[in-house]
Amino acid sequence: MGSSPMLKVIASGLTTPGWLALAAGVVLLSIHRVTKAKAAQTNPLPPMTPRAPTPTERKVLRDIRDDIFANRSEPNFDVPQTHQPATHWSPAVFAVIEWRRFEAVCEALFAQAGFQTRSQSHGADGGVDIWLHSANAQGPVAVVQCKHWQGKAVGVKEMREFFGVMASHQLKRGTYATTSTYTADAQQFAKANGISALDGPALLGLIAKRTPEQQQALLSVAHEGEYWRPTCASCGIKLLERTPTKGGAAFRGCSNYPKCKSRLPMAAAM
Repeated sequence: MGSSPMLKVIASGLTTPGWLALAAGVVLLSIHRVTKAKAAQTNPLPPMTPRAPTPTERKVLRDIRDDIFANRSEPNFDVPQTHQPATHWSPAVFAVIEWRRFEAVCEALFAQAGFQTRSQSHGADGGVDIWLHSANAQGPVAVVQCKHWQGKAVGVKEMREFFGVMASHQLKRGTYATTSTYTADAQQFAKANGISALDGPALLGLIAKRTPEQQQALLSVAHEGEYWRPTCASCGIKLLERTPTKGGAAFRGCSNYPKCKSRLPMAAAM
């Protein structure tokens, strides 16, 4: 362009607008940065540094956790293969059913013998599981205490307590029924005080004297519902499988926790 006067004029005319455009761009960029900085100062982001919860917050979290734990429901499931209903009576039936089913079997057994029975499924029973009534007498004529124990013999201490219950109701007859056995002292005390002590074999012997139809009826009572799952003695509902939040062996607990703190080990309840 230096060799032509005309081109020099054109080049000079283009140079000035170019510098002006560049200057305008620098100014606009500066304004944008200043505006962004002021906005950041006006609305700063909250700090992201984590902090430990306060004691109050920890208590709230524990309460929420316990509430979820207590009201957790278990899905329905089929009867385990090891818990399939038996077709005939044997010690295995007593071993697999829970304590409430055992009491129901005892009540049905006395009903078949002609007694009018009355039982209480849960709550404080005052040492009586079944009241026996006769059509020819007013009030109960005898009481029954049931112990679904496995591998532990009923001792004289339990027998003395039962005799005290009989005396408080002015009853001379009573039956103590257990899936287990009795110590020699307990048997001697029962014989001396009008208590019929029925252990597992003796109960099976009584059942064997019933008609085949009656035996099957008793089996139906034993296998009613989730017969292998323990019942809460306080609330009368089935206990659920629980896992301790702080670790340890699983157990069965009441779904009414924390109102009801009944619990049993996963092994067969005594």
